Amino acid sequence: MRIVFLGTPEAAVPSLEALVAADDIDVAAVITNPDRAKGRSRTPVPPPVKVAAEAAGVPVWQPDKPREVLDDLHALEVDACAVVAYGALLPKDVLAAGGRGFVNLHFSLLPRWRGAAPVQHAIRAGDATTGVTTFVLDEGMDTGPVIDREQVAIEPGESAGELLERLAQLGAPVLTRSLRALVDGTIPQPQPEDGATLAPKITAEDVVVDFSASAAEVDRLARSADPAPGAHTRFRDKRLKVFSAPPVDGDGPPGTVLRCETDGVVVACGSGAVRLEVVQPEGKARMDGAAFANGYRLEPGERLGDLDTGS
Repeated sequence: MRIVFLGTPEAAVPSLEALVAADDIDVAAVITNPDRAKGRSRTPVPPPVKVAAEAAGVPVWQPDKPREVLDDLHALEVDACAVVAYGALLPKDVLAAGGRGFVNLHFSLLPRWRGAAPVQHAIRAGDATTGVTTFVLDEGMDTGPVIDREQVAIEPGESAGELLERLAQLGAPVLTRSLRALVDGTIPQPQPEDGATLAPKITAEDVVVDFSASAAEVDRLARSADPAPGAHTRFRDKRLKVFSAPPVDGDGPPGTVLRCETDGVVVACGSGAVRLEVVQPEGKARMDGAAFANGYRLEPGERLGDLDTGS
């Protein structure tokens, strides 16, 4: 079958590679986001999908808006299209140019966590399981009919980055067989509305650490925002990102340093305490909690976060 692949970040690369490797699939083109300026030098950096596509010898299109390549898409006369984290909504006329349809690989068990950040929201909510779903795109936000899904457990202590990497590998063969099924005549099944939840994009303002919450909530918040945008609090009037903060025993005013241990700083929460095992002080690299405690000479009684609320 002839397809076009749409995707942008690293999480989409395993699916692209699986489709390129399939003997019965011709990836005629890849559509991805334009190169973006990054770092202090503001040098344009290609998205990971572009790098992978060029390495495989697949033509790459990088429109600012999908409609800019509509005529090119029509000209290919594809059987179907594959989408993994492309990063833009596809208008109706583009969707109509995708042969049997645009098969999207989504990193949750739809209809739970429709939106841009399903992995982060699943971890923050304390879900025990998640998975991947393939469905045919319609004009809604992840509302199209489902072809296939696969469920996995969320591992204890797993970060959003770790879970996303695992789901990307899990989803690649699911997407491949879903494309085959759709082209072969499988009829996708409508999503139920019961249990639908939204997973909007996470911003830095959404992940401020509130030490008046329970230790379990602080732990899940930190893991849900690792690697980006990074849960954060205030420490000595500067931002401190917190990437790993598992619950431990402890009691005291929220945000108070209770003790410094060999593997991190123990900070009181609304109930229980957390150990800051991986942090990033403003202007510094990520470091383990022991290096943080030693380098900044933390002492019991010092406060993190807002002095009034502990957040």
